Amino acid sequence: MRITLVGSRYFGVTVFEMLRRHGVEIARVVVHDGEDRLAAAARAVGVPVVVQADPKDVAAGEIAPGSDLIVTAHSHARVSRGALAAARLGGIGYHPSLLPRHRGLAAVEWTIREGDPVTGGTIYHLADRMDAGGIVMQDWCFVKKGETARELWERALAPLGLELLAKAIDHAEAYGALPSKPQDEQFATRAPALDH
Repeated sequence: MRITLVGSRYFGVTVFEMLRRHGVEIARVVVHDGEDRLAAAARAVGVPVVVQADPKDVAAGEIAPGSDLIVTAHSHARVSRGALAAARLGGIGYHPSLLPRHRGLAAVEWTIREGDPVTGGTIYHLADRMDAGGIVMQDWCFVKKGETARELWERALAPLGLELLAKAIDHAEAYGALPSKPQDEQFATRAPALDH
């Protein structure tokens, strides 16, 4: 399995390390900032790094040739249709909610704000609309009373994301495809960034 990883920051690095342990080939890392810690981690082990020409959009030419799959990890850039077409299986991302609930940049914060007793994570196909692609797989967890968004992310949602991404990649390797269950739009909610 040959993967182009698009991402940034802590979660980008932890996904990068998980992929390396998992034995897949990381053909290229794509970042919006060449100084990002994900770029540094990739360069340290000789994985090629490309900095996006447009920080809000990943272009087809930024995907490694011969990629089987694009994986995003803490990337807020839109992966263009051309970029998705450049990988045999398209692209997947991890969203820290039970999609279609809490689509957007602040899903964990909205989970806390709304008082959700249960949340979870979703691996989904990248699509034109943010966080709206078909669901590959999901799992859930409880939210502890009084927990902050950061505590929930670190305790449950980040580890769940790593576990689900590994399972999705195993599925893609075993079957040469990924499931895709349409999201039920009647349950969709938005989770725009919050002003702190």
